[in-house]
Amino acid sequence: MSQTKSILTRPWVVGLAASFCCLLWGSAFPAVKIGYQLLGIGGEDSAAQIVYAGLRFFIAGILIVLFKCGKERRLVLPGKHAWPLIIKLGLVQTAVQYFFFYIGMAHTSGVKGSVITASNVFWAILISALIFRFERLGAKKLLGCLCGFLGVVVINLSGGSLAGGLTLEGEGAIFLAAVANGLAVSMFKSYSAHEDTFVLCGYQFVLGGLLLIAGGLAGGGGITTFDGPSLLILGYMGVLSAVAYTIWSVLTKYNPVASVAIYGFLNPVFGVLLSALLLGEQNQAFTIYGLLALLLVCLGIFMVNRSNP
Repeated sequence: MSQTKSILTRPWVVGLAASFCCLLWGSAFPAVKIGYQLLGIGGEDSAAQIVYAGLRFFIAGILIVLFKCGKERRLVLPGKHAWPLIIKLGLVQTAVQYFFFYIGMAHTSGVKGSVITASNVFWAILISALIFRFERLGAKKLLGCLCGFLGVVVINLSGGSLAGGLTLEGEGAIFLAAVANGLAVSMFKSYSAHEDTFVLCGYQFVLGGLLLIAGGLAGGGGITTFDGPSLLILGYMGVLSAVAYTIWSVLTKYNPVASVAIYGFLNPVFGVLLSALLLGEQNQAFTIYGLLALLLVCLGIFMVNRSNP
């Protein structure tokens, strides 16, 4: 365990692993769009989108549990002390976060949604420092977060405007999703000190996924037109969620929240770049805005990791 911790706390390992997670999450942006196109899910059909998200995370949870069972060569079930933690994580990390996220994205622009979602990095660091007391909140960390956030704003300003009104079901829902994400990071760091990372990750995804599916079906959503390509995309979404979230959770367990969370600003940057490559949306990526955004995010990551823990 001490050797594993030693390896996973090295800055270059954290940087490579966290960036890989963000690359996977960034690929989710075009993958979701492709999935919606294949299944005929409209932009306003938030109930069907919630069902789709539930299937994605349920698959991710099953994959993590199967991996853990294969590694242990036995059926791995949560202990009685783990279930309350799994329930809370499943509610906050998966069910609540993505319920509000998909409701919000159906009622606001992609530009504003992306920028507001990026505030989850701020929330992760603020909640970790002010509520859970995992680390100190210094000026360098705040400035690093600001640089990263500006990078997200820049990459989105190249494709649209941030102007317009604010609504509770739109921007308000995205904001609640960002807060839920930030809270879940510290919750997991606290819980993983006493419980197995894979058990927490896997079973909270299974529970949260089932809750999303139930909520989407109750709202009138449904998906009945799966074929080979759409199943392949859904399977990929499940795999990327399982791999990225598990790696991210392990990094958070062994490192200060801020030194991992700051890499989250790479998500929308990778999302724009991969959308340009896979969907032909090149108006944002290969411009001075894209380069400036990447530089700002990298500067933010450098400042946070150079700050005192």
